[in-house]
Amino acid sequence: MTSYIIRRLSMGVVVIFIVTVMVFLFIRLLPGDPLTIYLNKTDMQQLTEEQLFELRVKFGLEKPLPMQYVDWIGGLFKGDMGQSVYYNIDVRLLMTERLPVTLYLGALAFVISGVLGISFGVICALKRGTWVDTLVTLLANIGITMPSFWVGIILIYLLSVKAGWLPVSGFISPFENFWESTRRIIMPVTCLALFPVASLTRLTRSSMLEVIQQDYIRTAWSKGLKERLIVSRHTIKNALIPVITVVGLQVAFIFGGSVLIESVFNINGIGRLATQAVQNQDYLVVQAVTLVIAIMVVLSNLIVDISYGWLDPRIRYD
Repeated sequence: MTSYIIRRLSMGVVVIFIVTVMVFLFIRLLPGDPLTIYLNKTDMQQLTEEQLFELRVKFGLEKPLPMQYVDWIGGLFKGDMGQSVYYNIDVRLLMTERLPVTLYLGALAFVISGVLGISFGVICALKRGTWVDTLVTLLANIGITMPSFWVGIILIYLLSVKAGWLPVSGFISPFENFWESTRRIIMPVTCLALFPVASLTRLTRSSMLEVIQQDYIRTAWSKGLKERLIVSRHTIKNALIPVITVVGLQVAFIFGGSVLIESVFNINGIGRLATQAVQNQDYLVVQAVTLVIAIMVVLSNLIVDISYGWLDPRIRYD
């Protein structure tokens, strides 16, 4: 097991390296220059060439691209993510401020989607052909096809503008005001969890129906075992094997969805930070956000792979 984890972590490092290099090059292929945006923002167009060069040196923009990447990687090992051109502060401070918000929303969406998606899928499989199965499957199909940002706009109109039940936007830490924080995250968490819940419901239902048709399940029924025992000990555990794979992928979807959802609900997380950084060509911020998301996805996939051994004893990691 230890050697397997080391191999997977090594592969993860390679994946993270490739992702960061691609983002590093892609953001720099966009037209414009972050320093130009910074000068327009601060109304400093009257700088001399010497002053302009000093600013480029300050933000590390005067070096060739390979040297800029090497300097950035070297800074990471020292805990230095560089200086944001647009915000003019340390990128590490930006990430420290914004990351907990996205992690909080993402964790809630992940847990809710896992619990509801798997539960709905199991219920649909056990109630196959009934009105419950038909209704939940229909809602799951609608949930898959509905864009999360569009759902967010609809929820804002119905629950905030019309009904006045929930705040339109913003985020408050649950440690400051738990009730107000809960009211503000209901809509964004719902939007983030909508697609994962729908997709997990469909996949769990299909996997459960496939397992139910297996010979060992029929044998269990013929022996007179109780339905609760058959479902809990045999059916669900085996049906979750393909589902766990998708659960790992939901991490990437939730982080990706946060880019739009945080913008819709005016939440200052790393999703909205990434959007603003791309718009302002704030290179180091984009790279930092990409690095964090890549690490989260790699670690979640590692956990999923390890979970296979618990769900399926036939899998060996030697």
